[in-house]
Amino acid sequence: MLEYRTQGFNGYSVKYSPFFDSRIAVAASANFGLVGNGRLLILGLTPNGIVTEKLFDTQDGLFDLTWSESHENQVLVASGDGSIKLFDIALSEFPIASWSEHAREVFSVHWNLVAKDTFLSSSWDGCIKIWNPNSSASIATLPTHSCTYSAEFSPHSPSVLSAVNSDSHLRLFDLRTPASASNHLVLSLPIHASPKAMPGKAPMQAVPPSEALTHDWNKYRDGVIATAGVDRAIRVFDVRAAAQGPTSILQGHDYAIRRLTWSPHLSDLLLSASYDMTCRVWTDGSKEAESAGPDPFFFGGGKELGRMGRHTEFVTGVDWCLFGAEGWCASCGWDERLLVWDVRGIMGPQQ
Repeated sequence: MLEYRTQGFNGYSVKYSPFFDSRIAVAASANFGLVGNGRLLILGLTPNGIVTEKLFDTQDGLFDLTWSESHENQVLVASGDGSIKLFDIALSEFPIASWSEHAREVFSVHWNLVAKDTFLSSSWDGCIKIWNPNSSASIATLPTHSCTYSAEFSPHSPSVLSAVNSDSHLRLFDLRTPASASNHLVLSLPIHASPKAMPGKAPMQAVPPSEALTHDWNKYRDGVIATAGVDRAIRVFDVRAAAQGPTSILQGHDYAIRRLTWSPHLSDLLLSASYDMTCRVWTDGSKEAESAGPDPFFFGGGKELGRMGRHTEFVTGVDWCLFGAEGWCASCGWDERLLVWDVRGIMGPQQ
C-alpha cells in the first residue's frame, strides 16, 4: 500500500488518468470544505512512491474532478463557489477556462465517455448543466428541483445521463428526446421504494427516503446502475425494468456511503467509500444469479468481499485503475491521506 499526505487539505475526490496508469488527480479542500481554499493535486506513481507532479490552488474548496477524455493533460474541477475550472497540467498556476453559471456549490463533474466533446456538472442549486469545453456558456440545463450530489453520462450512450438527489430519486435524461415540458427527463425512480415481492418470499418493507449521495453506471451491463447514500445501503437497479425495484441491496456500512464505483474489469464488482472510514468491495450477485439459472426464489445474492480500514477519517473518494492488474485502486479522505492499494489483498476474510 502506497500513501501520500495532502498536507493541510482534506481529500474529496480521486481519479486515475484514463491515459496513464501512473498518474492520479486529487481534488481537496482546506478545513473540510467548510471555508478556505481548494487544491488540485496531480500525483505520479513511481518506484520510489507517490510524488507531486503539479499543484493548483483555488480560492474555494474543490469537491469533485474528472479527467478530460480528449486531452491527456486536462482536468476539470468542481468548486464550492459555484464555478467549474479546467486546468492544463502542462501549464502553471491558472485554469485555461472557467464557467460560473451555477448558483450554489458544484458537487459533481463528469466527462462524456462516448462523445468525449461534452461534460456535465451538477450542483446544490437543483440543476445539471451540459457543457462543451470550447463554449463559454452551457449548452443545456436540466432541472432536478433538489440538491444534486452526483451526475454521470452513461458509458454506453453519448446522449443519456443520470443523477441522484437529496429527494431520494434516481433520474434518467435522454438528450435525444424533445425538451418540451419534461426537460429530457425519461425516468424518475424512487430509490427507497420496496423491491417487488418474489414468489414464495415475504415482501420487503419500504424504508424512509433519505439523501442519495452517489451512483455509478455498470461498465459492462447497459442499464445497470448502483446508488448509495445516507441510509448506508447500496442498491443496484436495472433501469430497463425500473418497476421491479432494486435487483440487489448490499448492506454493511456503518455510516453514509459517500462514493461508489463499478469495476472497469469485472461486471459484478463494485467499490464503496464511506463515512465509517472504510472502503469495501462487493459483488452484486449477478454472476451467481446467472449460474443459478432461472430460479424464481433467487433475489439479490450480493455480498461484501472485503474491506480496507486504514483511513482514520471519512473516506470521500475512491477510483479503480483502468490499466494493468485488475485490482488496483486509490482512495482519499478527510484524514489528508491518499492511499493506493490492491483490492485483491483485502478480499476474503473480513479484516
